[in-house]
Amino acid sequence: MRHFPVTLLWLMIASFCLANTAHASVVSIKDNVCANLDANLDAMLDVAQNTNTPVMDEAGMTAKIALRPASMDWRIAVITINDAEARPFAEIRLGKGCVVMQSRQIARNADGDITAIHDLGPDLEKIVQTTLVNPEQAFAPKPTDANPQIALIDTGVNYTLPAFWPHIAVDKSGKLIGYDFWDNDPWPYDSDPRRTPFYPTHHGSTVFSVLADEAPEAMISVYRFPALEMCRFTELLAHIAGTSARLVNLSMGSNDPEDWLCFAEAAQAMPQFLFVVSAGNNGRNIDLQPVYPASLALANIVVVSSSDNFGVLGVGSNFGPEHVDVLVPGERVSIIDHRGAKAKTGGTSYAAPRVTALLARYLAKNPDATPVQMIDFLRNRAIGTADPLSKFGWIPDPSDDFGF
Repeated sequence: MRHFPVTLLWLMIASFCLANTAHASVVSIKDNVCANLDANLDAMLDVAQNTNTPVMDEAGMTAKIALRPASMDWRIAVITINDAEARPFAEIRLGKGCVVMQSRQIARNADGDITAIHDLGPDLEKIVQTTLVNPEQAFAPKPTDANPQIALIDTGVNYTLPAFWPHIAVDKSGKLIGYDFWDNDPWPYDSDPRRTPFYPTHHGSTVFSVLADEAPEAMISVYRFPALEMCRFTELLAHIAGTSARLVNLSMGSNDPEDWLCFAEAAQAMPQFLFVVSAGNNGRNIDLQPVYPASLALANIVVVSSSDNFGVLGVGSNFGPEHVDVLVPGERVSIIDHRGAKAKTGGTSYAAPRVTALLARYLAKNPDATPVQMIDFLRNRAIGTADPLSKFGWIPDPSDDFGF
């Protein structure tokens, strides 16, 4: 690796006499990156490739640069800026000619919690759009008999969308039934910032929309899973056990069995609940290459994989006649995303809630059914497939009430 030229290092330090405002700091960092991309690109490539070392540190703020691709022919320069407490603060994406293609800035409250993500204009000052994070929401109280039938464990749900309100489990005082075991607060808002806090991913809202569409009479309690402390699944399942829910939907998983030890122990101690789990989208036989929690040996778990409308295994969908119980069409499922936009998507994450919704409707007609009887119902609904992809076979249309 080439060494960072002393003259360039001095230039960067000398020119980063930043103003006291965060805006001036961000603009100054961007301007100096732009100047050095033009005049000292060879050295900037060295800096960008040394990802463990901040390339700038002025007024308590630090920044790193990533060039994509990391070559003389780069097309996008990504500047990631942390505040004086080393927390993510802003990200700028530059094109050739130092054009600001996209920029986002994180807002925090007095406790340091992220409250919003601002999309900034080209001047890095004007806020063109704000996305709230963890907003509070007032709900109309519901009667006590509107307790949840389904518990959804996922990345949360955008509970501010009016289209979701009729389906969200709320108690008679107007309090949302559920919890955020990631942030440890009562607002399980849909956000997964692990990849990047500036562009968090969203998953739970789309899964929720499938449940709401195919089991419209069921109330759904919402839980944001404890991504940073997976043994808090013990607390999460204890919370669900204190509600009237009978079905738990988990459209998630990982390759590490250690992640799911506490979940497995707690779920085994809840035999009256049925856990409907997605098989995963790794394109493999999970009997041979396990995915968890789908590969757990639990009596009260149903594992679902995705097919097309003709029973052919979905592209990338996992299978296994020992650990996958049933396939249902899940390749072009109508959803509402976290923004409230309608779309179509697919995969085992959306096959699972189709089965959960089917079972919720079955329970509405057979309220005393046990998990064993629910599993038998699925077995009787399924038809065989040419290849041994699952234990029971394929359910062509989980949206009808045949067999109730």
